[in-house]
Amino acid sequence: MEIKENMMIRIGVSSCLLGNKVRFDGGHKHDRYITGTLGNYFDFVPVCPEVECGLSIPREAMRLVGDPESPHLVTNKSGVDLTDQMNTWASNRVNQLAQENLCGFIFKSKSPSSGMERVKVYDKNNVPRAIGVGLFARAFKDRFPLLPVEEEGRLHDIVLRENFIESVFVYQRWRKTVAQATAKSLVAFHTYHKLLLRSHSEKHYRELGRIVAQAGTLDPEKLISSYQENLMAAMKLKATVKKHVNVLTHMMGYFKKVLSADEKKELLEVIERFRNQYVPLIVPITLMNHYVRKYNEPYLKDQYYLTPHPTELKLRNHA
Repeated sequence: MEIKENMMIRIGVSSCLLGNKVRFDGGHKHDRYITGTLGNYFDFVPVCPEVECGLSIPREAMRLVGDPESPHLVTNKSGVDLTDQMNTWASNRVNQLAQENLCGFIFKSKSPSSGMERVKVYDKNNVPRAIGVGLFARAFKDRFPLLPVEEEGRLHDIVLRENFIESVFVYQRWRKTVAQATAKSLVAFHTYHKLLLRSHSEKHYRELGRIVAQAGTLDPEKLISSYQENLMAAMKLKATVKKHVNVLTHMMGYFKKVLSADEKKELLEVIERFRNQYVPLIVPITLMNHYVRKYNEPYLKDQYYLTPHPTELKLRNHA
């Protein structure tokens, strides 16, 4: 399945990560992987909660205090409570972002407004615990619970990076499917994503199959909602070596009548090398794509599992 790489995907991102000088000290936290690599495929919608809610540049640093589930946003030195100001703005901003057709969001880690997790929250004794969520990040995730989200720091983990980017591309394709609003388009989406789903969660893959089977009888709105919820729940589960091996072995079955003895041996050897982490996933995938083209295998050539995202991102090149 070919990825149309000229189609930009809209995602939200903390403004400072784009190099914008909006931080409390007048600086930025430019992330060149985001702007340099992901910028070739993503159209960014920048968000800076502090500036957009009316605070100045530069400004006094802030932190979260109190109950981790409902913390207050307070300036470090003067002790000014900005919680209501931030929450009121965030409530309005997420409603505006609903009109942006976002397919994901990259947050600034550790930020009291934008940190997705492990943000420091100070108790009454001024002791911090890294168990909080930034006020805007919480509002965003509450408003868009199924949208792929990640922090720039966690994108340095290749597994988390691939899972996030893969989820963004899946979400974009899903959004296009929903726009068509036909049972036929839903069946096609599920068919093309079967192996990709199995690489994330066999359980959710089977549940999604049961949902699709009701496409002609279930209320369309309920059908879409149920499928989307299970789809994104599956994508939140990371693909593992074991899951990939199961999918690759399953794919071999489609060639059992056409591969020569040497080709079967080669493919099995490559899969085994991947299982033992001697070679990255791109190696068996490349060989599988070769056989798909050589033998014109109709089912596999339409599977997004073989090219879930642009090859140039090199997300499957690491052992």
